[in-house]
Amino acid sequence: MDLINLVKNPVPTGAAAGHFSGHDGAPLRYAVWKATRKPSRGTICLFNGRTEFIEKYFEVVADLRRRGFSVATMDWRGQGGSVRELPNRNKGYIASFKDYDKDLVRFMKDIVLPDCPPPYTALAHSMGGNILLRAARMNDSWFERIVLSAPMVRFHRGMLGRGEYLVRTHVNMMSRLGFGGRYVPGGGDGGASEMPFEDNPLTSDRERFFRTRAIVEAEPALNLGAPTNGWMRAAFESIDEINAPRYPLDVRVPVLFIVAGEDRIVSPRAIEDLSVKLKVGAHVVIPHAEHEILMERDTIRQQFWAAFDAHLGCGTFAETPAIA
Repeated sequence: MDLINLVKNPVPTGAAAGHFSGHDGAPLRYAVWKATRKPSRGTICLFNGRTEFIEKYFEVVADLRRRGFSVATMDWRGQGGSVRELPNRNKGYIASFKDYDKDLVRFMKDIVLPDCPPPYTALAHSMGGNILLRAARMNDSWFERIVLSAPMVRFHRGMLGRGEYLVRTHVNMMSRLGFGGRYVPGGGDGGASEMPFEDNPLTSDRERFFRTRAIVEAEPALNLGAPTNGWMRAAFESIDEINAPRYPLDVRVPVLFIVAGEDRIVSPRAIEDLSVKLKVGAHVVIPHAEHEILMERDTIRQQFWAAFDAHLGCGTFAETPAIA
């Protein structure tokens, strides 16, 4: 699938995009851009959350390139322009987050390391943050630093409806009975593409909310519906790994957690608690931000970028000359 170009969401210039082979040979979509400013600060490896896709982050790509970073990004298996795991491509499914781990290895070895300038920093949102926290335990990490936007450390109570224990029991039982590919109760094909803007739990920015919807309307193949029982079971397993007592001792890469103060998808408190347990962890809370911090209002995004710039030492990026 080619990158989708819209008048209000144009493809950033100089994109190199295509597909690489995941750990099992399945096609996964990627895109790479060079920086638009000197000096080069290396490469930001940008990882999106569940339901998301490369096009949603074009604005973020431009923000990073202006800071002197090259950008490499991908669509996780089961979403975006990458392979879908079930015949109904709207169903969000994964057998295990270990599949994401192995795909990340292939992305780094086949796309990033050969052609993208070091040093490497990971910037990940929500589910992508969960996957990058798993990778932060590697002895020889590719990343010098990791920045996480509202990472999926634990689900927010309000999102689980009937309560975490009951949801866990249901998805585990359904998966064991062979119904892992069924939607969780109440789920369907529509997903965020049919969510009303009023009181949505993702962003308070109307323009960016409808920009995302316009992308899916232009290319319905990018749509992803609700999670399946199998995805939820795998997500709970990964969440348990990250919250295990041993986990903070194994993280060696400095991690900056940026927390959405009004998050209703993941638990802000759980993110803060994990941050203080890490020897190399820090967190910043952005008040009034909903879950999708990078898709929020300008005043909220500015707070995100201030924390990002301070963490990576980009405070003078705006004063450097742009590449013609």
